[in-house]
Formats: sequence, structure tokens, C-alpha cells
Amino acid sequence: MANDDHLPGSEQPNRREFLWTAGTVAAGVFAAYSPANAATDAAAADAAMPAVEGAVPVTLRINGKDHSLRIDPRTTLLDCLRETVALTGTKKGCDHGQCGACTVHVNGRRVLSCLNFAVMHDGEEVTTIEGLGTPEAMHPMQEAFFTHDAYQCGYCTSGQIMSAVALLKEPCGAEDASVKELMSGNICRCGAYANIVAAIQQVRKRA
Repeated sequence: MANDDHLPGSEQPNRREFLWTAGTVAAGVFAAYSPANAATDAAAADAAMPAVEGAVPVTLRINGKDHSLRIDPRTTLLDCLRETVALTGTKKGCDHGQCGACTVHVNGRRVLSCLNFAVMHDGEEVTTIEGLGTPEAMHPMQEAFFTHDAYQCGYCTSGQIMSAVALLKEPCGAEDASVKELMSGNICRCGAYANIVAAIQQVRKRA
């Protein structure tokens, strides 16, 4: 039936009530994962770490803040960031080092966090997408990606941006082909490559 009203004797909500409820839930989820709450989530994760048999101590300086952790030595840097420190901007794509979605910076150089154990980086500087900029003060690369619509679904975007920022400090020719070569480890399944290259080239020209 096309009628939005309740059926006689039915306990199910009508379409209007369903959409209102779904919108309310979605807004709550967005607020819970907004950048403003990232620091609070990370601090809470540090304090609520469960005891893990065989755990080893490690201190990671993530986005300028020290995190003293006890983790399974087999924990990847990716899983440590997402599940232990609650910084979920770094994405888990292929989990085999083939897509680049998990790219972060360690001591200023880009690494694939899914291929690195967290204990390998004890005492080192780790930068994730959350530490690069904020909605109020975006990094120039983030602004360029926004300006050039260099994203579609957005899943690969954090890894793309982290790689692009690292590229600024790496030897790279001036032509688009050189940028494509250095960004070849980052896959965009939506095919926004032309816009990604345009965004990177804009930042390079203004640097």
C-alpha cells in the first residue's frame, strides 16, 4: 500500500516516523566520530586498555601526543591506531599493503601501517590524517582535494592525502606522469585519479 499511515492494529512505524528516527541516529553517529571528539576518544582508549597476555610496553608519539601502551607484539600499527588509540581516520583497505588506504607518516616519511608492527615504532613520531589539519584549519593538501573534488566515496582519501603530503618532500619531476608514478601505491576504486593529480599539482606550484 502507498499509504503512510499505520495499518489497523499494526505496531510498526509509518515511513515518516522511520525516516525521522533514522536521521536522528545518523546525526548521533556523526557527532560521535567528529574530529572534535578524536582527542577525547584517544585518551579514553589509553585509559581503558584491557590486559593482554604477553603484552609489551610501547610509547608512540601520535600527532604530537605520547601514548604509553601495552599491546600484543603482533599488533600492526594500523590496528593499534584504529582499535587501541581510537584514531579511525586511517583506513583498513586490503590489509596487504596493496591499496595505500592505511598510509601514515612515521618520522615524516610515509609508511603502510598495515605492514608495520606497532612495536617497530616505539618512541617514533607518527602522524595520521587527524594530525594533519582540522575542518577549521585544513592542510593545503586537504583544501586542494576539496577544491578539485579529488574524492568520491572518500574511503581512500586519508591515505591519498597522507601520500600526497609526503610526496611534497620527495624527489619528483614537474610533470603529471611523475606524480602518478609516486602515487601509484594508492588505489582509488572510484577513479578520481585526474582530480587527485590536479590537487597535488596545485599545492606543488604554490609551495
